[in-house]
Amino acid sequence: METLFYFLAVVQIAIGAYLIWQVLQWLGYVRRRLKTDPGFYAPRVAVLCPCKGVEPGLERNLVALTEFERQNYEIFFILASGSDPARSIIERVAKNSRVKAQVIIAGPPNGCSEKVNNLRAAIEQLAPEFEVLVFVDSDGRPGKSWLHHMVAPLGDSKIGATTTMRWFIPNRSNLATALLAAWNAPVVTMLTEKGKNFCWGGGTAIRKSIFDQSGVLEGWRNSASDDYSMTRVLERNNRSIVFLPECLTLSYVETDFNGLLEFTNRQILITRVYASQVWGPALATHFLYCLTLVLGAALILEDIVEQRPAFHIVTLTFLPVLLSAIRGSFRLIGVTEALPAGRSQITGQGWIYILLTVFIPFLYLANFVNSLTTRKIRWRGVVYELVSPEQTRIVSL
Repeated sequence: METLFYFLAVVQIAIGAYLIWQVLQWLGYVRRRLKTDPGFYAPRVAVLCPCKGVEPGLERNLVALTEFERQNYEIFFILASGSDPARSIIERVAKNSRVKAQVIIAGPPNGCSEKVNNLRAAIEQLAPEFEVLVFVDSDGRPGKSWLHHMVAPLGDSKIGATTTMRWFIPNRSNLATALLAAWNAPVVTMLTEKGKNFCWGGGTAIRKSIFDQSGVLEGWRNSASDDYSMTRVLERNNRSIVFLPECLTLSYVETDFNGLLEFTNRQILITRVYASQVWGPALATHFLYCLTLVLGAALILEDIVEQRPAFHIVTLTFLPVLLSAIRGSFRLIGVTEALPAGRSQITGQGWIYILLTVFIPFLYLANFVNSLTTRKIRWRGVVYELVSPEQTRIVSL
């Protein structure tokens, strides 16, 4: 067991050093993007926001979508049902919006998720005047210049889509919410300057012509995941996806342990079904990290019990943890520079994104195990069975 630990520890230290180099590359890209002029491309834009239920901060989140600067845009709030409890809030926001805002009732889904069905229904009703589609989530709170920065790079017709990512800020001081924020943090550095990026449904912009030519609507027909399905379609058509760190989106969250597991299990199972090439290596990486720490802890305890020196084991166990914390620190620097409006809140909870993230691989490992045992997810009260990327079964509405 000791030989295995030494091997794993050396591998984890090497991986940790490599990942620090990667996050430094990411930080450099963030800083270059923040100094880049977005350009003047300002087409007619449809902002599509599927909604369901009342969540913390919903009205303020939706109002933020009506306050974008320097854009010729219209907002479409989409609900599956006219009896949705969020409807009154949405209609109030739409009525008071300084830009034109509409509320669309999509109806129940058939063979796809409610979110995908909502988006399909809205896009099929769009007037031909809209040149760009922008997808947002109701739990995000983008800044006033966000839309212009998301859309402007599409002036380059070679770009398939632009995308960004959320950054969770806990609204409650309970452990489950802190774990959710820490769980999500590493995803931000998965999107890079030259890597194979993926679309995030809470912040993606695409030319309507590319959307149509690539066949995204057809790719959504029986899908549960709007963003992964769009990513798959764009990849098949050799369309690039550009990550815009200057458009990182704040999301104020609160949850309990049931909500934490529902969200994290859902994300990992969707990844397994729609992006197995990501899921497999991620499973191996998290498993080996956790195994190294468990073996190290066991060997330290054994040495203490038998009164043998344990400093070398402690050092080798601690180094991967330290490298992970350093990586989290660099990630936090980039995020606070990209999100100056949330800097004080983010840095005030820095321990979540630096220290707690070190132990998040154990939660990820639990999510991976869950994704091996079921194909069912619960999403905003609806249970789906993800049969394949092209087949979704609605278990209960």
